[in-house]
Amino acid sequence: MTLRLKLLVAAATPALLAAAVPAAYAAAPQADSARTSLSGDVVPGLSSHAVRTGDVAAGKQISVAVSLTTRNEAALDTFIAKVSDPHSSSYGHYLTKAQFAAQYGRSDADVKKVTDYLRAQGLKVGKVHSGNLLVDATGTAAQLQKAFGTTLANYQDGSTGRTFYANTAAPSVPLSIASIVGDVSGLNNRALLHHQAASVTPHAGPGGGYTPAQIKGGYNVSGATGSGQKVALLEFDGFQQANITKYDSYYGLSSTAPTVSKVDGGSGSLGGGQVEVELDIEVLNAVAPAANVTVFEGPNSDAGEVDTYQAIVDSGIPVTSISWGAAESQRTASNINAVDAVFKQGAAEGLGFFAASGDDGSDDAGTGGKSVDYPASDPYVTGVGGTTLTVTSANAWSKETAWSGGGGGVSTKFAIPSWQTSVQQSAGGGKRQVPDVSALANPSPGVSIYSQGSWGQVGGTSTAAPEWAAFAALYNQQATAAGKAKLGFANPALYAAAGSGFHDITSGSNGAYSAAKGWDFVTGWGSYNAGTLSTTLLNQ
Repeated sequence: MTLRLKLLVAAATPALLAAAVPAAYAAAPQADSARTSLSGDVVPGLSSHAVRTGDVAAGKQISVAVSLTTRNEAALDTFIAKVSDPHSSSYGHYLTKAQFAAQYGRSDADVKKVTDYLRAQGLKVGKVHSGNLLVDATGTAAQLQKAFGTTLANYQDGSTGRTFYANTAAPSVPLSIASIVGDVSGLNNRALLHHQAASVTPHAGPGGGYTPAQIKGGYNVSGATGSGQKVALLEFDGFQQANITKYDSYYGLSSTAPTVSKVDGGSGSLGGGQVEVELDIEVLNAVAPAANVTVFEGPNSDAGEVDTYQAIVDSGIPVTSISWGAAESQRTASNINAVDAVFKQGAAEGLGFFAASGDDGSDDAGTGGKSVDYPASDPYVTGVGGTTLTVTSANAWSKETAWSGGGGGVSTKFAIPSWQTSVQQSAGGGKRQVPDVSALANPSPGVSIYSQGSWGQVGGTSTAAPEWAAFAALYNQQATAAGKAKLGFANPALYAAAGSGFHDITSGSNGAYSAAKGWDFVTGWGSYNAGTLSTTLLNQ
């Protein structure tokens, strides 16, 4: 599966090469009778929305990420609820990576069972990640088919014409490891994660879009700069430092160049997502110029996605901004479960994730119905919606309305979490509600950025996500100075604030839903007033 960014900028999609296969290989492998299928691990709608064009070449090298099931999951859920609750005596007492692995990861013996099986099938085992819940492996299509009892075929999408490969049936594993293995990511590359930026308007100079002073003034950012704090960016494209330097220099920012961490070889050559990556970095520099930024670049695939999130958790960086996603309906259930498990580990270890909620209003899938974007809909992620911000001539907050493109609505995958029941809406039907918060996203005015050698005016919820990640970095700086716990998984504390420290946005809609007093499906609690929200959180 591949991801899309929250920008309306076309992402380049490399063509997949189909090759002829020997007749002996064309037959589907026979699965051992003592095997168990991994349910929810088949791309939906293959027969109705795509045309099969042949089998994947036997020798094609494919990387997979094998997700293992969490031990003591009910206990882990209870722990996260307490450690993230500002009214609990356990608040902020997060686990180290070693403690998480010992209490909730698979045992070394369990991991060995899986890695021994993979090697026996001819696969090359790569990294076993922190937490003992994710194992990387590489092999040929033929080896993967044999290992997981399925067939890999090439397809052409009926609506877009894009080619991709996918497993034709649910993968299976032997009973000996069936209770340990939860998902195999990498057996398809159907969905491309997209970037959530609504538009890019180029211009000769920085005369369009809000400046750092306007963003900071509008959200009452003063004093804290993010000094001593770390922020991660999840990306599936690259950037050019010269563009970042130009932006920082023009606005007099003293930000240091971001560190780049390439996962699974990185994202490849620069593509349509370059604007998104540079947008994310520059917005973070605008609001928290002294924060240390690490850009995690991975392949735009389901295996690349899981590995990149896991690499961020492995790093221990406490705040992550996410501007890439896809509608829940465009993903396999098992892929969502695999990514959710990584977020859950992050929450237990005190890490917070802020994800753009999408730029297609209440219809994230674009099918004419109602749908939400993932990972913004994950219960261990703070989903960030979009607004239209107006500031005064003195750069102070004047008014704010909901942006029509801001994603929001009801998850079909997750039950409503305990911390959200206080604002449970009848339209929610007992499911997770999105977004949690919001910030400037409307491309008019948008934000001023420098990308690909020119100035531009950019909007979308991919501007809102780094705005909130920057706030978390600012808050963590203040919390550290006050001897308080860092924000970590933010939602329980944000909901406990019950609107205090937020700009409550009561006008505008995203299609099916309208903004209203208090929490709503368009803007969540609203945007932040940095000064008052920090005080509220520090005093909870």
